[in-house]
Amino acid sequence: MIDIRSEIDNAPIGAYHRLLLFLVGLAVFFDGYDTFNASYVIHYVMKPWSMLPGQAGFMVSSGLIGFSTAALLQGKFSDRYGRRPVMLFGLWVMTIFSFCTAVFAHSFVTFCLFRFLTGLGLGILLPLGVTYVNEFAPKRVKSTFSTWGWGLGFSLGGATAAVVGVYLTPSLGWQALYYAASLSVFLAITCQAILPESIQFLAMRGSSHQAVAELLSRLNPARASDYSQPSARFIFREESSRAASVSLLLSPRYRRTTLACWGAAFFVLFAIYGLTGWVPTAMLARGETFAASFGYGALILMMNFVGTLAYSYFADRRGQGRAALVVWWIGGAIAAGILAAINIHVLNVLCVGAAGFCILGGQGGLNNMTAIWYDTEVRGTAVGMMLGFGRVGGTLGPYVTGLLQQAVPGTAILFIAISVAALLGACLILPVKPQHAVRFTERVEAL
Repeated sequence: MIDIRSEIDNAPIGAYHRLLLFLVGLAVFFDGYDTFNASYVIHYVMKPWSMLPGQAGFMVSSGLIGFSTAALLQGKFSDRYGRRPVMLFGLWVMTIFSFCTAVFAHSFVTFCLFRFLTGLGLGILLPLGVTYVNEFAPKRVKSTFSTWGWGLGFSLGGATAAVVGVYLTPSLGWQALYYAASLSVFLAITCQAILPESIQFLAMRGSSHQAVAELLSRLNPARASDYSQPSARFIFREESSRAASVSLLLSPRYRRTTLACWGAAFFVLFAIYGLTGWVPTAMLARGETFAASFGYGALILMMNFVGTLAYSYFADRRGQGRAALVVWWIGGAIAAGILAAINIHVLNVLCVGAAGFCILGGQGGLNNMTAIWYDTEVRGTAVGMMLGFGRVGGTLGPYVTGLLQQAVPGTAILFIAISVAALLGACLILPVKPQHAVRFTERVEAL
């Protein structure tokens, strides 16, 4: 009898793990790139399209509306029909409409329309990437392993958007951002050919012995002969009879954790997209140079990865994921508060970097922990719903902070709003009470 979860948990990191990390990391790279590049368009179109700050904020938010919609729905499909087909669908949708944005978006309305449609693809990639990598990760490094996949990809994508914004858009126009995004077509073709289905999903759905044995053999070649034995029997000790749904997330088993994750994600992503959507424009207004102002976006995204990795390292070794989230977000609130009170170049750099490390890094930690806190049968739905509700807050972030700046001159109000939102996220994560799959395993073993 071969316990599939135990085999995944105890497998050494090998070439197949790295291939999966690379593919998922590239998918989420384009997510990070395409999510944040609208921030670099504002500078070029605000005057030609005669936009007020509130409209400019909505222009950034339009893609997030599509993201929220898809994130809320994708888990329902990925938990029912598989991780692979839904991931491929998201890649193709994102690729096609990124290209359409570059070619056909000639006004505020058409830009927002194509960004919404692009967001429908983007909304699949991040939550499903988190879920997918988690289901192949060894237990001892589950959070850290996941971060090296989707976390690094997302941060590099966002930083690349800043580089393209600084070096290509002045000569080629803002459309260069979206022509570059449509290069994801090559990744979509590659994933169509070689991306496997999740082993845990196959096991939960009772797939053939051969399909499970082949994937486990790739994951842990040293035990391939054991998996291929005719007498081998695979077991997967999780319940699989309940349909993935919002009602399951709100059942007594999960309710407390679900509501805490939704509330925290809403306010933290409000802070994140308020910050990333406005930081280039805000720093220009604070007297920074064009290159430096756009460079702050890259700084935030790189510190996002560093912060998520530090959080993951702590969570894997200390097992205090919830407490670390509180510490990270309070630190981010302090950094944003300093930005509201003081405008000195050195402090701007330090505090923007600290905000990226703490606020964005903490959200990366929440992504990983949400995948860990739920069972396979509902994991995709849980991560998707958490990020879906979070992106509702993210949608409001650039728009509301734009309205605040329209009403109150200066940038201090922007950073005050970000600080308050991060504090609210820290407070709302406290009620988390995870119900790990291992508890079900223990009940089965006891019987």
